[in-house]
Amino acid sequence: MKRVLIFGNSGSGKSTLARARCESDGLAHLDLDVLAWEPGTPPRRKALPASTAAMDEFTRRHDGWVIEGCYADLLAHVIPLANEMIFLDLPVEDCIRNARGRPWEPHKYASKAAQDANLDMLVDWIAAYTERDDTFSRHAHQALFEQFNGDKKKYTDNHHDKYAKSGPDAQARQSD
Repeated sequence: MKRVLIFGNSGSGKSTLARARCESDGLAHLDLDVLAWEPGTPPRRKALPASTAAMDEFTRRHDGWVIEGCYADLLAHVIPLANEMIFLDLPVEDCIRNARGRPWEPHKYASKAAQDANLDMLVDWIAAYTERDDTFSRHAHQALFEQFNGDKKKYTDNHHDKYAKSGPDAQARQSD
């Protein structure tokens, strides 16, 4: 059964690809945003053990899955269970464009207006991807990618129709 990790910058297309893979392969989907944060304003990360416990429960309940997010610390927890990894390493400008055009995400925001009110902060955060040195950074994502020994792909363009497929027929640019 497939057990896939998908990660990259915010706006890179993780959720879109994850939904496509889940639909095409009949896999369960876990968006790490739904378990990584305490409710409330301002947002605050949950303690790592609480998030990893929720991930453990998800992987126990499902034989095949896609787990996606930008949290290298959480993704590292399930690397031993995964057999496929996809790093969406798109240019920052593409991620910003995607974030500006994304539809309302009701699982993350109470309304489209609430999502839009957060957009300027999100764009600034996306723009700092290559300069940051935290669990959400390109540096952390590259390190995660390098430590994985299973089937792995890195995509540098944003053509979901190309990388929604995996295997030898995938036509997106790949590198290791």
